[in-house]
Amino acid sequence: MTSTRVRAVRLGPRSLAALVLVGAVGVAAFGWPFLAPPTAQLNAHAQDAPWLFAGLLLLLVAVVAATISESDLGPKAVAMLGVLAATGAALRPIGAGTAGIEPMFFLMVLSGRVLGPGFGFTLGSVTMFASALLTGGVGPWLPFQMLAMGWFTMGAGLLPGPVRLRGRGEVLMLAGYGFLAAFAYGTIMNLAGWPFLGAAASNISFDPQAAVPANLARFVAYCLATSLGWDLGRAVCTVLLTVFLGPAVLRALRRATRRAAFETAVTFDGPGA
Repeated sequence: MTSTRVRAVRLGPRSLAALVLVGAVGVAAFGWPFLAPPTAQLNAHAQDAPWLFAGLLLLLVAVVAATISESDLGPKAVAMLGVLAATGAALRPIGAGTAGIEPMFFLMVLSGRVLGPGFGFTLGSVTMFASALLTGGVGPWLPFQMLAMGWFTMGAGLLPGPVRLRGRGEVLMLAGYGFLAAFAYGTIMNLAGWPFLGAAASNISFDPQAAVPANLARFVAYCLATSLGWDLGRAVCTVLLTVFLGPAVLRALRRATRRAAFETAVTFDGPGA
């Protein structure tokens, strides 16, 4: 039997355009401190920006819904999306974020690997939204979390060797990706709150009048001072769970995908069959 890659969410033209659109909006939302000139009016209303960016939540939900609709997902794929999102949401409160222990990240890495980048982005965003409802973590930071988790999961689906690479080599690659991506997730999420520290932390807060290199130095100092320990805990937790549980979870996901046969068209036999 020939091994093929199954993608529950196909990256058709409209789906790809939707991902590019939300990616562009996400880059602008996260990177505006470095993109906006010092004299921009946006900097003068920095305290209002988190509420303006909260409108991204509606845009993200709309893009995810459009991606699912355009990809013509069958009930089995939607059911798997719901099961994995519910499982990821249930895993998130286990560590309660203590020392960065967040088991949901390893499941997102493995799911994105097996089911592809389109499904990965959808799953990551929906899982973060569901976990926020479960834990009461709904706020202006939620659309940023949905974007970051969508990118995190989608990246696993873009890793090389989706068909031929198996066994220990694949697990080590996923563990390495999870380690690096865990830091990337924390760094990206820092951008959501760093510009709004105010004067209380002037040495590491965003300065709208400073040049980009100066603000980059401040941002690096902010990350080292506030989130390095949490990001390291998240990275180590993701690596350990991927190494020890990854082979079994990958087999289970691939078996479920084959049985669901997402990409198999439904046919009906004639009366004489």
